[in-house]
Amino acid sequence: MKRITWTLLLQRIGGIMLGTAIYAFGINYFVIPNELMEGGITGISLILHYVAQISPSITTLVLNIPLFLLGLRVFGGKSMAYTLFGILSLSFFLRVFEVMTREGWIIPFASREDYFLVTLYAGLSIGSGLGIVFRMGGTTGGVDIIARLFNKWRGWSMGQIMLILDVLIIGSALFFLPKEKILYTLVAAFVGSKTIDFITEGAYTARALTIISDHGEELAERITVEMERGVTIFPARGAYSKQDKNVIYCVVARHEVSRLKALVHAKDPAAFIIIGNVHDVFGEGFREEKG
Repeated sequence: MKRITWTLLLQRIGGIMLGTAIYAFGINYFVIPNELMEGGITGISLILHYVAQISPSITTLVLNIPLFLLGLRVFGGKSMAYTLFGILSLSFFLRVFEVMTREGWIIPFASREDYFLVTLYAGLSIGSGLGIVFRMGGTTGGVDIIARLFNKWRGWSMGQIMLILDVLIIGSALFFLPKEKILYTLVAAFVGSKTIDFITEGAYTARALTIISDHGEELAERITVEMERGVTIFPARGAYSKQDKNVIYCVVARHEVSRLKALVHAKDPAAFIIIGNVHDVFGEGFREEKG
């Protein structure tokens, strides 16, 4: 048991380091050279950098201290331990890539023609980095703590919460940067939020099917035998027909949807099928959650 615990700890620490490294790279390689913005504490740090040439690695660390103390009270020491590591790791990698850029070891991607390409890759790199950090149970501090709070208590998407907060912070940069840069930044923030959701909610997506049919029992048996998928049957009654029916509920992999639809229609062409997206499926036949 002790060995598994240490393995998970190393995986999470390594994941947080990887995520913050990708995030810091995106900031130094795409964002700063093109005078774009970012949300949260990093956005405030970028404003200070553009206006007063203060290193973002320093301001990111300093500004995160009070938010970390707030998060420590809300989430507790165990959760915030990863956040503290994320804050320190982010400041470290921001400094590393800042030095590498200044010394000429990395040539930033500065574009004066194709800002749209810069915007897409900035959002992708930043969203990927933050998504990995969130997936490992950490944050990089700042508004990430607020996003986790709403996600925990309300079940709201972290990507959507961060998008709203980013818009507010990025909008304040209109006093310092051209409006075109702000508009490009908003596109990057949108791309980043979708990337965060994709990573945190699971790259693996399944499909949940609700099937209403007069042949529910037979369909359930065929799905169980031929597709080797679990099926749950709910008794139901049609409001219009007043007839008793069985409602079938099952979850299958995305590539199995066509096969399941064909199986249902072969037995009952009049069957009513509802298909919905499912993220992060754990259990027999899918992925086993390891903690």
